[in-house]
Amino acid sequence: MESVVLVIHLILAMAIIALVLIQKSEGGGLGIGGGTGGLTTAQGAKSALTKATTICALCFFGTSLVLGVLAGTHSKQSSILDSLSQTPAPLVGEGTTSEDVKDTAGKIDVEDVPSAPISE
Repeated sequence: MESVVLVIHLILAMAIIALVLIQKSEGGGLGIGGGTGGLTTAQGAKSALTKATTICALCFFGTSLVLGVLAGTHSKQSSILDSLSQTPAPLVGEGTTSEDVKDTAGKIDVEDVPSAPISE
């Protein structure tokens, strides 16, 4: 199901791009367009393109939400706070002794644990 929604999502994205590109520029915000003529000179074609763009945009938004929900069902963690409560075993370093590591790991020999370098 997820792949079907993803394909529909991609088709809608390409349709929105095409619909926006074929519409006539009205403002000339970048100093281009805004002249007379072109593909959408009739008011009926203009409103039809606007409605088609709006419908495609709403469908694109809907498929985005559906894909987000489907992606959320695949995760094993229910929240970020749940993952923070699971703390890993401490590493050997400053403030941690080999005895702490032996207690948490259970089967580690003290000889196998590297010692911290001595600073002068």
